[in-house]
Amino acid sequence: QVQLVESGGGLVQAGGSLRLSCAASGQTLNSYNIGWFRQAPGKEREFVAVINWSSSSTRYADSLKGRFAISRDNAKNTVYLQMNSLKPEDTAVYHCAATTSWFPRTEGTAYPDWGQGTQVTVSS
Repeated sequence: QVQLVESGGGLVQAGGSLRLSCAASGQTLNSYNIGWFRQAPGKEREFVAVINWSSSSTRYADSLKGRFAISRDNAKNTVYLQMNSLKPEDTAVYHCAATTSWFPRTEGTAYPDWGQGTQVTVSS
């Protein structure tokens, strides 16, 4: 089991940017594919992006392509989510999650290890 901690959320105006971080403790992330998911109030959890263990492959939700970018630094045991041109509808709690399952998995049920989440609020 790997412990994940997200950070970098906050309040930003529409059109702004944020970079979320997902740091691991307990063990290295080198062998895990890492996904980002988000959940807005009253809505179901939504897949955002996933990156494979070597950074050679990424996958994004179609609606977010071109605005969000996922990356990782295995030396720092950290995965990032760069979010640009933010919109009010991006407001949600963002979670990172880890899996050793095949890539890419976009369903949250494929990820056994989750962080507690970080709140992102985009004002209009």
